Amino acid sequence: MKITISSIALLLLFSLATYAQSNYFIKGSAVDTAEKKSLPNATIMVLNAKDSILRKFTRVKPDGSFVINSLGKGKFILIMSYPGYADYTEGFTIDESIQLSHDFGKINMILKARLLQDVIIKGTARAIKINGDTTEFNARAYVTQPNAKVEDLLKQLPGMQVDKDGKITAQGKTVEKVLVDGEEFFGDDPTLVTKNIRADMVDKVQLYDKKSDQATFTGIDDGVKTTTLNIKLKEDKKNGYFGKIDAGIGNDGYYQGQLLYNKFKGKKKFSLYGTGANTGKTGLSWDDNQKYGDGSNVQMMDNGDIYFTGGNNDLSYNGQGIPKANTGGMHYDNKWQSDKQSINTNFKFGTLDIDGTKTTRTQNNLPGNVINSVEDQTFHNSTFREKLDGTYQITFDTTSNLKLTFDATYKTVKSKTDYVSSSTHGVDSLLNSSTRDLNNNSDQHIYNASAFYTKKLKKKGRTFSVLLSESINNNDTKNYLKYDANFYNPTSGGLDSTQHVDQYKTGLNRNHTFNSNITYTEPFTKYFSLVLNYGVNINNSISDQKSFNKSSTGNYDVLDPTVSNNFNFDQLANQMGAVFNYNKGKSILNFGTRASDVTYKQIDGYTGDVFKRQFLNWNPQATYQYKFSQQQSVRFNYNGNTTQPSISQIQPVKNNNNPLYVTLGNPDLRPSFTNNFGASYNSYKVLSGQYLSFSGNYSYNTNQIVSSTVTDNAGKTTSQSFNLTGKTPHSFFVYSNFSRKIPGDVSVGLTANINSSVSYSMTNNALNTNNNSTYSGGLNISKYMENKYDFYIQFGPRYIISESSLQKPGINNNSLGYSGYSYINFYLPAKVQFNSDMEFTYTGKSPTFDQDVYHTNLDVTISKAFFKESNLKLSITANDLLNRNIGYNRNNPGSMITETSYNTIRRYFMFSVTWDFTKMGGGVPAK
Repeated sequence: MKITISSIALLLLFSLATYAQSNYFIKGSAVDTAEKKSLPNATIMVLNAKDSILRKFTRVKPDGSFVINSLGKGKFILIMSYPGYADYTEGFTIDESIQLSHDFGKINMILKARLLQDVIIKGTARAIKINGDTTEFNARAYVTQPNAKVEDLLKQLPGMQVDKDGKITAQGKTVEKVLVDGEEFFGDDPTLVTKNIRADMVDKVQLYDKKSDQATFTGIDDGVKTTTLNIKLKEDKKNGYFGKIDAGIGNDGYYQGQLLYNKFKGKKKFSLYGTGANTGKTGLSWDDNQKYGDGSNVQMMDNGDIYFTGGNNDLSYNGQGIPKANTGGMHYDNKWQSDKQSINTNFKFGTLDIDGTKTTRTQNNLPGNVINSVEDQTFHNSTFREKLDGTYQITFDTTSNLKLTFDATYKTVKSKTDYVSSSTHGVDSLLNSSTRDLNNNSDQHIYNASAFYTKKLKKKGRTFSVLLSESINNNDTKNYLKYDANFYNPTSGGLDSTQHVDQYKTGLNRNHTFNSNITYTEPFTKYFSLVLNYGVNINNSISDQKSFNKSSTGNYDVLDPTVSNNFNFDQLANQMGAVFNYNKGKSILNFGTRASDVTYKQIDGYTGDVFKRQFLNWNPQATYQYKFSQQQSVRFNYNGNTTQPSISQIQPVKNNNNPLYVTLGNPDLRPSFTNNFGASYNSYKVLSGQYLSFSGNYSYNTNQIVSSTVTDNAGKTTSQSFNLTGKTPHSFFVYSNFSRKIPGDVSVGLTANINSSVSYSMTNNALNTNNNSTYSGGLNISKYMENKYDFYIQFGPRYIISESSLQKPGINNNSLGYSGYSYINFYLPAKVQFNSDMEFTYTGKSPTFDQDVYHTNLDVTISKAFFKESNLKLSITANDLLNRNIGYNRNNPGSMITETSYNTIRRYFMFSVTWDFTKMGGGVPAK
């Protein structure tokens, strides 16, 4: 492997050096024909004469001149454009037998207003256009196969990559949102756009960093940006319908099906979809899973807000167990009254059942000894969820706007998990053994609503806005716990004691939050302004947990007060902030702070005890960004965050679901403070697709809240949080990425990453220092050949350092490994296509785990398309062809090292039929 990587690296360096030695170049200057003045920043593009593919891109210098070097030989087309002027187009040839360069001299640009009715200049469609911070790709300049999807088009665009799951990376950044004509399309699942809308419907693809609503309104950059793709459809593709039906059946009972229907009529869009599969397809994205929890825990936000969170049973599949999912949804959006009013709404529902088994091996490092544990799980999880959301926006006039949003979610979760576990002192001295059965049922209702009003005042840059939001989260749970444990004498090995628990539990969690924020901006000068904000946050919450033991009648009707509680929380926060903004030329500077005065009261419904807290949160911030050009910038930032102890750390909600691990509260906990320093550099060249990125971050904590655990001789652990003094936990990461095209239209990239941290904890009253570092690098190569093939290959090594100061010398989890990923598609005659995806991971043995682990997953598909439009396709897929896909991971939380293995989807074969149907055209209907 080392010889292969070295050889490839030398070959790439040699190719790059050879490429850089080309002497072919062009030059010229741009002037106005009437006023004879130069036109700085005019766009210069060079296209292949044969296929109009973009080869080079630059801008005119302030003196009007331009030069493009390292062009290579061939026949080309030069296009010059400037706002308000007609495009200039001229063909030319560069060849060593003819000429090594081409001097265009003064290129006379003509104002569009001066053009006669006759066609004077005939232009060629520009492949790429840069307008401010937006890079726009002309879909007409790229050729796609019949019935290709947006995803296939994106793979051809310079600087873009799409992996097998549909994740898009553009200019080194992950695309977080995909819009259709500027509007969200099912909101949280971009792949519904990229994998289903046909490429021939697309007019333009726009890439930009979408600012927050507040920043878009005020024009003051608040640093909140989302990398976004906007798919602009052709006008004649906005009237009609299209969709897809996909059905597959495989051996061992595997199946997968999908229906998608879209109807467009001018600015109206209506869509619906449905999926059913037991292959891991759930139809929802990762982001959607992060928005909703089960409400099984109570936490406190940095600003003092209390909220309920917890649980990971939702409509997502993490690879553990065998899933069965059915999902569906509807979408509608429309604009009217000259786009002054708009609505965007979605309804989604779904069920997900997962059955699986899991084994977890844990090494708990204690001062002077080690406890090893093994736990086997068998689980069944079932989730049903439905959600309705919508956004309505109205523009009253050129100065004021109102945006209303809402969403409502109903979710039920049922889970049954059986545990069998044991712990030993060292490798052979049995400490305990236990069985545990948990049956959990919950019903959750979530409601959110907000109103955002904006108003521009008479003075330019002076604005006023109000944001009001309210949320309600109600969760009712009913659970059963059965637990039996045996504890042994570590010296004699004899049975010391037993423990038996058989309880019925009920939980009632209610959370009602109201937030408000008023923002005012005042421009002192054209370049310097101030943003002031004030808000009031109110939270009222209830957490009522009851546990019942069986009475002599056999019913669960005897309350156990030791593991029951009834807490009421009332919280009030006043937040103020001031941020100064300087924006001139290529520099943007933001600095300021936010402060929150938070008061809350906690009442124990059983004891009547009242617990009050009042504290001040302080959050300073500073950001400086310098743009060398639209495609090159450097950024430095600092922010400080106060972290308050959570309610569970101060006075925990009692939970005996695992009697071997008990948590105690600490009412004396104080806030901790985190300092974060970051820097980044990005440079992108459109033509060569060359991207260079460096980013890094360093953070350290003062007064950090850490855990202190005490494990007794029987293997029972008690945990309590405390404030760490005299030590400074810290972490840093460095990420670098370089990619570009080399001769042969091949894209090559190199990455190098370092991630390191030092953290602390107390274990049996001894301070434990955890040192965790990961060093990794990688090489990736990709190429796209129209109607022939395309491929992407990525691989690289990594070295992990995972050490605890409590471990004996030489006993750690340090290991060497490497991973790789590749896909390749061949477009064969007779509309036959072959594609394969492969993932490979190697985790080397360590002093703690003395076994190498190999993970390989190879998927292969052969398909054939029919008819002129290739809209009917038959395919055969082999999932995990080598049958080497294993469920496995290692991690090192604190003084513990864990290794987990679980069952997952393995090899199967599937036959599928896919039919794409469409009827688009006729232009936009008249109003």
